[in-house]
Amino acid sequence: MNNHSDISNNLDRRKKTDYIFRALAKVLTWSSLFVLAILLYHVSITGIDRLSFDFLDRFPSRFPSKAGIKSALHGSIWMLVLVTIISVPVGVATAIYLEEYGKKNRLNRFIEINISNLAGVPSIVYGILGLAIFVRFFQFDRSVLAGSFTMSLLILPVIIISSREAIRAVPTTIRLGAYAVGATKFQTIRHHVLPIATPGILTGIILSMSRAIGETAPLIMIGALTYVAFVPESVMDPFTTLPIQVFNWASRPQAAFHEVAAAGIIILLIVLLFMNALAIFLRNYTNKKYDF
Repeated sequence: MNNHSDISNNLDRRKKTDYIFRALAKVLTWSSLFVLAILLYHVSITGIDRLSFDFLDRFPSRFPSKAGIKSALHGSIWMLVLVTIISVPVGVATAIYLEEYGKKNRLNRFIEINISNLAGVPSIVYGILGLAIFVRFFQFDRSVLAGSFTMSLLILPVIIISSREAIRAVPTTIRLGAYAVGATKFQTIRHHVLPIATPGILTGIILSMSRAIGETAPLIMIGALTYVAFVPESVMDPFTTLPIQVFNWASRPQAAFHEVAAAGIIILLIVLLFMNALAIFLRNYTNKKYDF
């Protein structure tokens, strides 16, 4: 009887704890959503009147009525393309090696631990690293290339981890079936594992790119310009990005510049929402081919 009573009391305590935790989680979630809704509403009503095609096609200016985001938008596109070229092949190849070819030894465990730790490092640390290596050591100066390499280091651990999880989720029976009909390990990975893991890999890549395009601290650290009245024409040209341009406008005391900053935030949100929608579309599209 005592054991039954103890079990019953323990179960009641666990139910109460679970109820309290659920209630706190709901309060925190809805509070965060409420604050986010207020911020989005304030940004929308402040910057919606500034949005126009001229705003997208004008360079920054000392006069808010003539200010635009052309250089920042082009700089973000340049950096996004270069970051994709640099980080995606390296990240996916590293994930394939660690998950399919790497042996369970001390070296690989050390690499895995460091990749997991790097995923949680603050972005400003990557800015310091980019300043020391790419700007000063390799003498890339404050160029698009230096910024792209720095942002690639920032998102590379996330791409590796998400790609590994996607590859690990492929059923072992797929591999065994390929080996049974005489496929080599490389053929199995290329024709079976990677196509099935593609939805998860693409989702991780695009979400990582969303983080890269929204980061400001590493680029400020490497010395990206806050005022650029030209469009980069090569990877060695100076540049600015949408977050840096918004930061520059928001730091000014004039209320008119705050309106322009709000318009820039809306453009940045549209780009991020488009990238996240693209990730969802690609994941659903590829899942139709391989549904397990």
